[in-house]
Amino acid sequence: MASSTRANRTQLFQKATQIVYGPLDKNLSEESARTWTPPDNPGAGGHRGRYLWTDAFGLVNFITLSKETSSPVYLTLAKRLAETVHSMLGRTRDGSARLPLATDAEPLKGGLRIGKMDAFGSDGDGQYHHYLTLWMFSLDRLALATQEIVYHRLAVQLAKAIHPHFVIRTRQDSPPARMVWKVSTDLKSVLVPSEGHLDAATGFVVYRLLQQTAEHFGDSSGVLESEIADYRELMGGSGKLHVSNDPLDLGMGLWMCHLFRDEEWARTLGDQSLDVARILLAETSSLMTRGASRRLAFREFGTCMGLRCYGTDEALEARVAAVVQFWEKFLDESTDEDLRPISLIMFASALIPGGELDAEDPTLISTSLMVD
Repeated sequence: MASSTRANRTQLFQKATQIVYGPLDKNLSEESARTWTPPDNPGAGGHRGRYLWTDAFGLVNFITLSKETSSPVYLTLAKRLAETVHSMLGRTRDGSARLPLATDAEPLKGGLRIGKMDAFGSDGDGQYHHYLTLWMFSLDRLALATQEIVYHRLAVQLAKAIHPHFVIRTRQDSPPARMVWKVSTDLKSVLVPSEGHLDAATGFVVYRLLQQTAEHFGDSSGVLESEIADYRELMGGSGKLHVSNDPLDLGMGLWMCHLFRDEEWARTLGDQSLDVARILLAETSSLMTRGASRRLAFREFGTCMGLRCYGTDEALEARVAAVVQFWEKFLDESTDEDLRPISLIMFASALIPGGELDAEDPTLISTSLMVD
């Protein structure tokens, strides 16, 4: 199998990343990296080449590459990607102004657009809570990887800014009642009033990571206490935290659980998710017996990534490897153009979720997406 060894995985990881972000390698000069601009063709696949989910994983993958190749140039590329996302998705679609509520001093106070191709409609642009929390995580990991606090502060700025627009209360002084899935680009209107299955739990996890990093930098301890309390209450509601049969949702749940795996809620959900993964990825399951045209690669890579983060036994790891191998031959020019960038970046994340655990400083857990 092409991706069976770490060296081969790294090679495939680099290849997938370069198809999306251009011909980059560890020999790229620092000077060139500092002036690099992420391409819009193919780019991350969204509006003007930026799509928040894909670029969030892309940023983390650059951090992983810096570890895998021992080249700091990838951290410079990660910083340039962050700057580009903020300048594109933190502004109106025509690029003429920052999003409402944002300022030059607080550029993320207006949130970040998803990067959908259409401005309006059922699949139009707006803001998703689960995309925004993933971007916060990515910025926070960049802060730890570079030891530059500015990226952490941007993540906290974004966290505090978007929270009241997704967490709904019956009165201003009442406990949180529910969350909403999608709001408008200007944060003023609810576009999808239903609640994302993992949104509260992901908020609980990511905001706590931001809090830990604040303590690591000695920067405003307790800055997100009220938001964390809201998410804790919301995720504790009856039926809120359950295993999903959707491959991407299942994988992101496992990823979320591995970050606080010693806590009872995470152990319970994580172990239940492993049971579902064994069924979902079984060689004879309805999903695994379908042809490629009836499957979505990036969603299955989410399962693979989550499993490798949380930890697999020999049988599950064999199934993860089989899924990755199945899709390798389809990740070329013939892949659906719209989904190609997200599929390639998630493929890389499934190959090497990356990251290390610093035993002396637990705030440095998961500099990338996984604890080895």
